Amino acid sequence: MLNGMGDHQAGRAELRGDCERCFGLCCVALPFAASADFAVDKAAGTPCRNLREDHRCGIHARLRQQGFTGCTVYDCFGAGQQVSQITFGGQDWRTGPPERARRMFDVFPVVRQLHELLWYLTEALALPAARPVHAELRKARAKTEELTAGTPEELAGLDVAAHRQEVNVLLLRTSELARAGTKGRRKDRRGADLMGARLKGADLRGASLRGAYLIAADLTGADLRGADLIGADLRDADLTDADLTGAFFLTQPQLNAARGSAGTRLPGSVTRPGHWTARV
Repeated sequence: MLNGMGDHQAGRAELRGDCERCFGLCCVALPFAASADFAVDKAAGTPCRNLREDHRCGIHARLRQQGFTGCTVYDCFGAGQQVSQITFGGQDWRTGPPERARRMFDVFPVVRQLHELLWYLTEALALPAARPVHAELRKARAKTEELTAGTPEELAGLDVAAHRQEVNVLLLRTSELARAGTKGRRKDRRGADLMGARLKGADLRGASLRGAYLIAADLTGADLRGADLIGADLRDADLTDADLTGAFFLTQPQLNAARGSAGTRLPGSVTRPGHWTARV
């Protein structure tokens, strides 16, 4: 379970994948299909062919070149180390009984969802404009942390969808408060189909882009300051020279799936993807 969550930056650090403390769970538990993101098919619970005995990826430095772009945009939000070291007390799925391995693989995606919620709640608590709901946000974060500390049996039986819905009510209120101070009309493009949209230089300050489909959209030079990007699909979206300063609920996986440049301005909660320079 996370500790010292009063420190938002420290909390965020704990909500990033740490492969050194994980037993390669994402490379085993999750399925993928041959596509533009993955070179081959893999069933859930089956180790990826590139996973080594030490739980490291054998082609980590060449994932994109080898056709595994999907792996480069994934982040477990720290669920891998939580399940490996806390939930199962450092017990390796390779050396234990098959039942334990299956339970680890079942629990991992549940904890991943809980940790993603913790990421959003931690960010919400860092927004001064959301102060009116900080008390409720802290309660929701404490409850979510408590859930992550559950036994394998408790986690496997958890209704994550119901908990997500409870948290989402608070995140929606947070979004309204955070965007209320934006000058001009705040666009509501929640769930909008903007695939391939020409939004070069668009003024999207304070916009709600929650769950919007921005796949391959041209957002070159767009102004996304203070926008709500929770759940927005940014796969192959062009963020060259875009300004995302103050944008919130933006995760590293979303950013990793997009394209950008050295001129793209980002909020402090995320880092510039290493592949951007090579692709733009």
